[in-house]
Amino acid sequence: MTPLDLAPTEASPSAVAIPGAYARCIAASKRVRWDIDTDVIRGRRLSLSQKYLPDGLSLIGKLDFLDDDDRRWLSQIQGRTYAHMFGLVERFIGAKVLELSRDHALGDQVALEALVRFGDEELKHQELFRRMEALAAEAMPAGYSFPWKPNDIAAAVLSKSSWAVLALTLHIELFTQAHYRESVLPDGDLSPLFKDALLYHWREEAQHAMLDELEWRRLDATLDPNARDRAVGEFIELVGSVDGILQAQARNDADYFMQTSAIGRTDKDKDGAVLDAVLKAYRWQYILSGARHPHFVKVLRELLTDGQLGRIVDALAPLT
Repeated sequence: MTPLDLAPTEASPSAVAIPGAYARCIAASKRVRWDIDTDVIRGRRLSLSQKYLPDGLSLIGKLDFLDDDDRRWLSQIQGRTYAHMFGLVERFIGAKVLELSRDHALGDQVALEALVRFGDEELKHQELFRRMEALAAEAMPAGYSFPWKPNDIAAAVLSKSSWAVLALTLHIELFTQAHYRESVLPDGDLSPLFKDALLYHWREEAQHAMLDELEWRRLDATLDPNARDRAVGEFIELVGSVDGILQAQARNDADYFMQTSAIGRTDKDKDGAVLDAVLKAYRWQYILSGARHPHFVKVLRELLTDGQLGRIVDALAPLT
């Protein structure tokens, strides 16, 4: 399977084709508004008796030599990393949204309100995932490592053009929705608390993706062909940087799993297979599930030349 399917898709209509799109985002924001303590956590703690991530994201089915306990444990390790990763990406997304809102400060006040709400929700999402990670840390034994600093990563991402950052952001918020609908929702064996965290996060992502696209297209219309070509290169660089983080974190998580699991204590020769499976899972979770999303492909095909799209396909090919 190629990273991007260039055939015509039947994705949802583009945000720019929806009249009053910014106002619709405000209405959605008001309708689905939620509170971390009242609606999500509700005084609960995470347990090690249930999975955190569904098999469709953790890909633990590829490791047929694991017993049920080790499968559950690996899903919990990946779930803790999932919380960390979203706390990390929400940092640069929130900062970029606040930056973009200034473009509307003395203009379209509906667009301004939509983006300010977006920024407020991203701050809440950061707190949600920080708290979920802390609850995971409370339940899990020592030795887990996630060395990436959100501010450092955000500064590196935000050094790129807004076009590239918004491309990455839309990609993330589309795959967030796909993760919930396709993998989280149908899995009845997940931790109720972890599943609720992903549910409530998902509820605010639909209007975020629409705003990402509106702002991405608005900025794209201001670029000349050379600037757009450079922005495509920066997007490819960002994806490569994400993959660098995933490779290192897969190594961290595989090592932690082998140190703390039953099979790690009895069959250390399985280390390579575990690392390979975790890296494939992370590339699927954070890159390929977004790159293959029909709407993301649709928008790319509308904004880019065949040559530019081919550069993205070529960059993603080694990750499949």
